[in-house]
Amino acid sequence: MSAGRLRLLLRAPLLLALLGFAAVWTFHALDTEPEQSQTRASPIAALTADADARFERARAPRPFEFPRDHGSHPEFQTEWWYFTGQLATDAGRRFGFELTFFRRALAFEPPAEDSAWAARDVYLAHFAITDEAGRRFRAEERFERAALGLAGTRDAPWAVWTGPWRAESVGAEFLPLVLRAQTATASLELELAPTTRLVAHGAEGEVGLSRKGASDGNASYYYSLLRLPARGTLALDGAEHVVSGFAWLDREWSTSALEPGIVGWDWFALSLDDGRDLMLYRLRREDGSAAPFSAGTLVDAAGSRRALDVADFEVIALEQWTSPHTAAVYPARWRVRVPSASVDVEVRPWLADQELALAFPYWEGACDVLAGAEGGAAIGRAYVELVGYAPVASRSASAAAR
Repeated sequence: MSAGRLRLLLRAPLLLALLGFAAVWTFHALDTEPEQSQTRASPIAALTADADARFERARAPRPFEFPRDHGSHPEFQTEWWYFTGQLATDAGRRFGFELTFFRRALAFEPPAEDSAWAARDVYLAHFAITDEAGRRFRAEERFERAALGLAGTRDAPWAVWTGPWRAESVGAEFLPLVLRAQTATASLELELAPTTRLVAHGAEGEVGLSRKGASDGNASYYYSLLRLPARGTLALDGAEHVVSGFAWLDREWSTSALEPGIVGWDWFALSLDDGRDLMLYRLRREDGSAAPFSAGTLVDAAGSRRALDVADFEVIALEQWTSPHTAAVYPARWRVRVPSASVDVEVRPWLADQELALAFPYWEGACDVLAGAEGGAAIGRAYVELVGYAPVASRSASAAAR
């Protein structure tokens, strides 16, 4: 997660782009092909950049307040609303989707310029669809400044949007809400119904505070809404499909950075047929080992949570896949173990190619959870995010912004 989309700081594959291209977005959308640009986005450079000391930092646990915390937190520099899920038609054709919204403050103070175009915040959104039967993955992005209604958030009724891509409440309550996104070849309109599975992440005694390192404030406030019933329509290449399924929402806000030595992260969100949910994130060092603040959350069928630290779980890559878009080499199938919870499963992607080869490329896609280390019967569904394997701007990226 996106758990954890960093989707924590984890959910910041897109945060990297926000940092790398912020000066461009302040005035206009990214409208040049990367092969014509000398811009390069380094994950480590972006996530270790100093922040204005006036921004608040996630330093101590705090109780979440709803519906307030579903909305924006401008006192923090960065936040995101990260929707992923798996859908199917009545005939059994399966689709995965991702619709994500990121806010990044360019400065602590509002701009001094007397202009309707001036903006303190910029927004980035990603929209991706996995078509299992068609063996095709497609993804696009939008960049907008928070000016003239181009992007922003609203508390009542709740909404977040980047251009025409939106997530917004249907009524006075946060849920149900509707997701809407459209590109030249794909569109999604999906209603997410209420769920009782709201889970705050973080270590025992620090529920809601997700630490990424030992430094003061190197953390985020992080919660998820799990198993959101989803129903709506998805169109691909002019063919419309009535779909239903489940979605996962990750919410985080922070003013934070990775500590030196972290080169990327792997994030896993698993929903098992026995009613359990599992979120894991593995912060990677240069030698491939997991950093000490890698962590996770296990939720039982009754909704009770248990925090996991780096010693409680194991993620083993079983295959590799080389991207034809960026030449990045990604793990492509995994064994996931939580011995104390009798979890020993294989996580297998629907498609090897679910790379978002955009301004900052990363891999995120729909997966099946199979019983046993050798991949038996399907026992659940998953979304996986892999960041830091393609550390430079993709040559095939194209912006879908204005």
